[in-house]
Amino acid sequence: MSDNCFRLDGKKAIVTGASRGIGQSIAVGLAAAGADVALCSRNAGDLEKVADEIRALGREALPVACHVGKSSDIKVFLDKVYEKWASIDILVNNAATNPVFGPILNTEEWAFEKIMATNLKGPYLLSLEVGKKMLKEKKGSIINIASVAGITPGLGLGLYSVSKAGMIMLTKVMAHEWGSAGVRVNTVAPGVIKTKFSSAIWSNDVFLKEVTKTTPLGRIGEPDEITGAVVFLASEAAGFITGQTIVVDGGGRM
Repeated sequence: MSDNCFRLDGKKAIVTGASRGIGQSIAVGLAAAGADVALCSRNAGDLEKVADEIRALGREALPVACHVGKSSDIKVFLDKVYEKWASIDILVNNAATNPVFGPILNTEEWAFEKIMATNLKGPYLLSLEVGKKMLKEKKGSIINIASVAGITPGLGLGLYSVSKAGMIMLTKVMAHEWGSAGVRVNTVAPGVIKTKFSSAIWSNDVFLKEVTKTTPLGRIGEPDEITGAVVFLASEAAGFITGQTIVVDGGGRM
């Protein structure tokens, strides 16, 4: 096996939720491996900054403001993507939201609808649209960013856990149905990563102590530590891997 099997030269990728945190790291990491990247999130200003990072690596970037929980936004986004590139080789469904923190008994219907729209419906709709072209071309890699909270209920993350568990099963279903056409679908499930998104956990000393004491590596992760798993799954090095969930959590879910 040569080092080239980990390269993504000439590939075209989509990364959702790419304006910061894990999504930003993944988008830049894919570009560093040779891919051109279409970026989307709700914050157009932050997307431009990430696009500049990608262009500085000599790759093309297409930043587009898009709410993945809205099918109308997804259509506009993909119209722009396919206007620029004929096809997409890699789709990373990373965008997520969690507007509530605490027991599920205290959550309301609006929170359920918002979380499921972004965390599950969005990846489902985007994967279907991109998947149709991948199936015709008989190639492609879809990578869903879930969470260890989708495997074991997360502390104070009830509805978020449900949405990520759904994403893991969505991965398995798509992998099962699309594998014969050469389309691979996998999941990366991060543990607690130091981003703004998870600040409610790592900025609380009690929660942080609880997490780190059950993690063999004794710390929480950094966004760049998720990127390697994504680049691997996107590459030919993972050509015989589909329907799997790679847990990146410092050993907490061994």
